[in-house]
Amino acid sequence: MESGEPSQPAPMRLLHGARRVLLENWTGTSTVPSRGLYPHQWSWDSAFIAIGLRHLSPHRAQRELETLLAAQWGDGRIPHIVFNPAVPLDAYFPSPDFWRSSSAGAALGAPTAVETSGIVQPPVHALACLLVHRADPRASARRGFLARVYPRLAAWHRYLAEHRDLGGGGLVSVVHPWEPGMDNSPCWDAPLARIAPASPDTFHRADLDHGAATDRPTDLDYGRYVRLAADYRDRGYGDDGGASSAFCVEDPGVNALLIASEHALAEIATAVGADPTPHQSRARRLTAALVERLWDPAAELFLCRDLRGGGLIPELSAAGLLPLIVPDLRREVAAALIRTASGPHFGLGGPVRLVPSYDLLGHAFDPYRYWRGPAWFNVNWLLERGLRLHGAADRADALRSAALDAAVSSGFAEYVDPYTAEARGTRDFSWTAALALDLLVAAEREASSVEASRAD
Repeated sequence: MESGEPSQPAPMRLLHGARRVLLENWTGTSTVPSRGLYPHQWSWDSAFIAIGLRHLSPHRAQRELETLLAAQWGDGRIPHIVFNPAVPLDAYFPSPDFWRSSSAGAALGAPTAVETSGIVQPPVHALACLLVHRADPRASARRGFLARVYPRLAAWHRYLAEHRDLGGGGLVSVVHPWEPGMDNSPCWDAPLARIAPASPDTFHRADLDHGAATDRPTDLDYGRYVRLAADYRDRGYGDDGGASSAFCVEDPGVNALLIASEHALAEIATAVGADPTPHQSRARRLTAALVERLWDPAAELFLCRDLRGGGLIPELSAAGLLPLIVPDLRREVAAALIRTASGPHFGLGGPVRLVPSYDLLGHAFDPYRYWRGPAWFNVNWLLERGLRLHGAADRADALRSAALDAAVSSGFAEYVDPYTAEARGTRDFSWTAALALDLLVAAEREASSVEASRAD
């Protein structure tokens, strides 16, 4: 900025910056998380991106989601990556020639027109579709958006219910650390210790071409990720609960997002003339199972359950706070979660700018390394929503303000140091821009509503 040039007000800087990031990362049919590090379409990224895109172009937000859903497999799964064939194979690993989805997944109905990965990510898609529809209900209805996405979303939820209840208790399980989205969380250290890593000379980590090694998972962890993915591929992406599945974990964040999406899917079903009852019933059953299987009263937090090692994993992760987004969570459980979020382990309203991904007091806490401590914008967006849902509006307001400040000051970073909001990972990250935009719009609407009520 030139000396003497007036600076833009903070909301305008955020608006213009977020719009720039989302436009630059748009490919014509979907949005990449970042141009260098993540040059394809990611599943839960696209859901969060669409939530912000709806404020710029509801039609583009719809296209974002429908592009992803078009890559759905015949068994209902939504793959965690949809590959762009124009991107060179060496730009990202694991690349399409590693996953071999159209051949290895042929028996399960993997698409033939596009290559994908074979694993999944958290099911936030129905919630995203509902929010996108609400951005312009009339135009959405004219285009038949909800009528088109409802069968695909219902099939996605059926896949999770029928193929991923690996513990038999009603919850969804994940079979790879990439599936819950929190790739190298300390929650996975014990389950991963059982995995013999792939030899480092069998793959090239393209992520280290774009990011600092201190920010990324270790080579040992990455070797274990590759081994798990290759074994799953070699089983034809089936047999999720078989004895050969060495990594089987019930994650509270994944299940909380599924519950929120079941509630959203019930509303979508009503809008398209379908029966909402199955979705409402499943949301109730999932909520009960979540508390029964993963709630730890002593920790006042939801924990992950290792189905192969047995029992709850004694690591405190931000995933355990995400059930705050569950509408029918028992009042005393929600109150306990808010206490935990505000206590010494996560620091909300205290020493941190944003809620960290892992216990501030934990033995594995690292403010720089991926999901082992840094603060992520999608997690904080979900927590802001959950705090507001369960009556903690003041804490939600403070978190929203901090997230907006951190998004701009970090250059829309992938993640940040929770104490300082120093940028880590890549910059111009799409879901950071999208979710900051969503928080900004919500704040401005609230301010306008307050002014209007005062005028009355």
